Amino acid sequence: MRKNIVAGNWKMNKTFGEAEDLLFDIADQLKEGRPENVDVVVCPPAIYLELATDIAVENEFGCGAQNMSEHEAGAYTGEISAAMIRSAGAGYVIIGHSERRTYFGETDSLLAVKVSQALKHELAPIYCCGEVLAEREAEKHFEVVENQITQALFHLSPEEFTKVIIAYEPVWAIGTGRTASPQQAQEMHAFIRKVLAAKFGDELAAGTTILYGGSCNAANARELFSNPDVDGGLIGGASLKAEDFIKIIRCF
Repeated sequence: MRKNIVAGNWKMNKTFGEAEDLLFDIADQLKEGRPENVDVVVCPPAIYLELATDIAVENEFGCGAQNMSEHEAGAYTGEISAAMIRSAGAGYVIIGHSERRTYFGETDSLLAVKVSQALKHELAPIYCCGEVLAEREAEKHFEVVENQITQALFHLSPEEFTKVIIAYEPVWAIGTGRTASPQQAQEMHAFIRKVLAAKFGDELAAGTTILYGGSCNAANARELFSNPDVDGGLIGGASLKAEDFIKIIRCF
């Protein structure tokens, strides 16, 4: 049985005090009630990871980083390694978010190295894939997503791949207020599972958690999550308010 996950990607938001308040608000509201069949993950800016993991460990939710270096260690000023993230108590890391691809030129070959580094240090990669609007309008969205998955993940062994979480994020729906319809989301999630089955087999594909990550919010989460191949969400703006984030979590 694969896991349902709701992960909050705070992106570059919140001061230290604001982050602390939000973490405690999430913890307090989770105590008031949460579905037993969903794992909650918070991904704050890296500077707040230790704060987040200290609060998370007492409140039964997970923490992840938003990015990590492909390098093990060394003279890479400003970078943060997988070992550092793990030592702070985090268990997850987002890899290949569309903003990293667009603004920082991250390629699938680079992301393949990052995925391996994450797994080496016992971090679960939340690997992001998805098409831009022009690619969807040209009906190349399946081809694009398949290439992103095969080039960054198919070097893994089946055992390694069992640790990977995939997040489908239609880039045209991120931060735009547009959302893929439940039918579009299900269609792509089912396609991703088919691609995984062709490489790793039906059982592993069926056990892989695939999240939806494009402007998912409290108003549309329940309908999105009701799809058989949608196992939760990678939540952006709606994760910055505890009440909104909790509403999404309770859609399971």
